[in-house]
Amino acid sequence: MRPTTTILTIATLATVALVGGCSEQKTGKPSPTNAPSSAALPSDGAPAVTNPIANTAAIETDPCTAVPAAEIETIGGKIDGSRIEPMTMGKGCTWSFADGPSTVNAGLVTGNKQGLSTLYAQKARGGLTTFKPVDPIDGYPAVIYANGGEGKGTCTLAVGVRDDLVYTVIPLLSSDHPMLADPCGMATKIAAAAIKNLKGA
Repeated sequence: MRPTTTILTIATLATVALVGGCSEQKTGKPSPTNAPSSAALPSDGAPAVTNPIANTAAIETDPCTAVPAAEIETIGGKIDGSRIEPMTMGKGCTWSFADGPSTVNAGLVTGNKQGLSTLYAQKARGGLTTFKPVDPIDGYPAVIYANGGEGKGTCTLAVGVRDDLVYTVIPLLSSDHPMLADPCGMATKIAAAAIKNLKGA
């Protein structure tokens, strides 16, 4: 059912945001982070973003404008709507597919000021259950990762659009979706479309 899928998508994005920007906390006072300043980025072995995209304000405000609905449909099939999902670390856009309770959510994680370096640091500390650098997307470094919750039909892709900013794409596909076996392929195509539009902004 679609409501269940929506809840799972939001929960997954919350995990993405937390992995991307928060340190572990104990009872009482929050523990300080050892995150590098933007001047020190990239760090922890993360690749540099050699052609950073500076003009991201419009998509930060309305993430659904990053990829037109027609492009989403070309990639993943007919959609029956989209909505902005407010998150603690930025806004995401959720597109709901017409065939079955499948969704894809994407957006800039503005609350993570260390970009891909945060994920590389998490990997070094053993904090991720999946970490796989993949081929650059339109020249921008990318990582498939998870902090639990891996499963058929889902994928979490983060693309560094600046050293201090990532764009994430998270498909959550049901068993009847034609791209069930390749959610990361869908995520890659959507990220490529978003980067193309960001560069043209």
